[in-house]
Formats: sequence, C-alpha cells, structure tokens
Amino acid sequence: MQKLIEAISNQGYYIWDDFMSPEQVETLKSCLPDEWNKAKIGRNDDSARIADIRSDKICWLSSDLGEPVQQFLSKMEVIRQAANQAFFLGLFEYEAHFAKYEVGDFYQKHLDCFRGNENRRLTTVFYMNDEWKDEDGGDLVVYDLDDNELLKIKPKAGRLFVFLSEQFPHEVLPTERERFSIAGWFRTNGVKDNLLDIAN
Repeated sequence: MQKLIEAISNQGYYIWDDFMSPEQVETLKSCLPDEWNKAKIGRNDDSARIADIRSDKICWLSSDLGEPVQQFLSKMEVIRQAANQAFFLGLFEYEAHFAKYEVGDFYQKHLDCFRGNENRRLTTVFYMNDEWKDEDGGDLVVYDLDDNELLKIKPKAGRLFVFLSEQFPHEVLPTERERFSIAGWFRTNGVKDNLLDIAN
C-alpha cells in the first residue's frame, strides 16, 4: 500500500501488478453476470447511449453479487482509508461496475469527472483477462492534460491501475478478443443512488 501512496503523491497514478492472485481473479470472474446493460455517456437524465464514443457493456457491482465481489470491495475500502489518511481527500464512498468489451468494442478519450461536479477523485481499473497478447488490442492509453501520451496498459489479469480522476484523460483501444474489467471511483459525497457511468 505504501508504494501506491508514494506513486500517487509523486506522479498521480500507480500500476499494481498481482493486486489479486490468479485464483482470486478466477473466483471474481465467476460473479460476472449473464445480463449486461449498454454503457452510456453522461449522468442521470442527461445520459445517452452513443455508440461512436463507447461500445462496452456494464453491470454495477453490489455485495449481493457474491462473496468474491464482497472481498474485492473490502480491498477497495482499504485503499479508500489509506488515501484519505495520506491525502485528506474526504473520499466517502466507492462505486464500480464490471465492464465487458466484445470484439471491436472501444471507448474514446475522456476524463473521469464531469464539468461542474468534480466529486470523483480517484479512479481504479482492475483487469481479469488471462494470457493477454499484444495482438489482442484493448490497451488503456493514458494521457496528461496537455494530450501527451504517458502510458499504454495491457488489461492483464490481476493488474490494478489507480489514478487521479481529474488529471489523466484516457481511452480504451478497440479489442480483438473479449475483455473484462472492473472500473471504479472513489467519490467525495455520499449519494448512494447517484450512479455514474464512465467505464474503463
């Protein structure tokens, strides 16, 4: 955890390989749903499905999806507490969803906060894809606010990427095989029913 805190402090992001073991990833994948919702852009009444911007499908996480999901959420709670202690961010809650990218799916470059409502402070992306190869595509490409490319991250199983939500635009390149992740956000308010819908 100390490496994560130091990296966030120094550069604003951290790649945590082997955040979960292969066995833990497999049990978490067993909780993937049969039914998925098409992801949208925006929030609440202003949200819309815009297929030329994003084409993934999502399912919001809740503890009733099974013990592996509860364990994942417990690990996120440890990160929330550590980040609050280190940075005084006032992170109040964590929300997340499974994201499913089928062949050809993508998500264009975006920031994980809405103008005028910057309550999403810290983003997490966790990957569940075994034996991912270069030709499989689906990389997460991360930029700085001046549009310079910083990172290109393979969505390999067990990897967690954590970053400051307001500082790093990012995109998901088209994938050549089915790709699963969990996208999540630590937020500074306590509105439990205010589900946001930015995927990674």
